[in-house]
Amino acid sequence: MRAGHIAPTAPSDARHLPQRHRLHPCRSIRYIGKLLIKKTLWTIQILLALLFLFAGGSKFVMPVDQMTQGMPAALASGPFIHFIGVCEVLGGLGLVLPGLLRIKPGLTPLAASGLVIIMIGATLLSVPQGVAMAVFPLVTGILAAFVAYGRWRLAPL
Repeated sequence: MRAGHIAPTAPSDARHLPQRHRLHPCRSIRYIGKLLIKKTLWTIQILLALLFLFAGGSKFVMPVDQMTQGMPAALASGPFIHFIGVCEVLGGLGLVLPGLLRIKPGLTPLAASGLVIIMIGATLLSVPQGVAMAVFPLVTGILAAFVAYGRWRLAPL
């Protein structure tokens, strides 16, 4: 911004400025839309990060026998459950840390994509227990997919 130049803060303030200094209405709407997308993505990222940090951490605290109830025998092993827990914790950290630290921000959509894959598996494992049980991982996966697309195309960090 040039010295002595004051940008208008509201449309009513712009009337006394020359035409070249006024904000175009479409630009201000695009700016508001971009700002809304950024805030929405950050909110979803933080909520998903908290969810996956809790879910991944709980896989190390709860007994394996309790977690494997209702799972197919091929997947009901302690090392597999702990592997998923590590992936969830790392994915949760990958949703927020690259953006906060400004280090490798391209990792955020990759972390969200990895969490989408985990949620696809969780949804498929939840369907035999009833459709109501599959709704939560499905919605979580859709939100993670929105973050992946949003940080890749709509509002990259």
